[in-house]
Amino acid sequence: MDFKDIIQAVGGYMDIAGVAVMVLGAVVSVPMALRGFQPRKLPKGSAPLSVYRSYRQLLGRSILLGLELLVAADIIRTVAVTPTFESVGVLAIIVLIRTFLSFSLELEITGRWPWQKQPEGASAAAEPADRDR
Repeated sequence: MDFKDIIQAVGGYMDIAGVAVMVLGAVVSVPMALRGFQPRKLPKGSAPLSVYRSYRQLLGRSILLGLELLVAADIIRTVAVTPTFESVGVLAIIVLIRTFLSFSLELEITGRWPWQKQPEGASAAAEPADRDR
C-alpha cells in the first residue's frame, strides 16, 4: 500500500465519519428535543425553546459538524492525491457551496450571521422573537 492509497483511505474514512455524524445527529436529536433539551443556557426572562426549535438546532449543529468533516475529506484527497488545477477548482467549488450551506445553517440556528456579535446577555440558542414558528 503506497502513500496515495493511504490518503484515499483516510479521505474515505473521513467521508464515512461526516455522513455518520449527520445520521447519528438526526437520530439522537429526536429524543433530546422531546426531553426538552436546550442547546444553550437561555437568558433570564426568555421562554424555553419549543420541541421543534430545539430539534432544528440540534440537527443543524450535527449537519454543520458533518459538513466540516466532508470538507476535510475533500481537502485531504485533493491536496495529497491529485493536486491538479482541475481538481483544485472542483474542490474550490465544493468548499464554496458547503461554506454557503454552513453560513445558512448558522443563521437558521442562531438567528445571526457567524461574524455578528452575540447580543449582551443573550445566548446563541436563544430563539429570535421575530422568527416564531
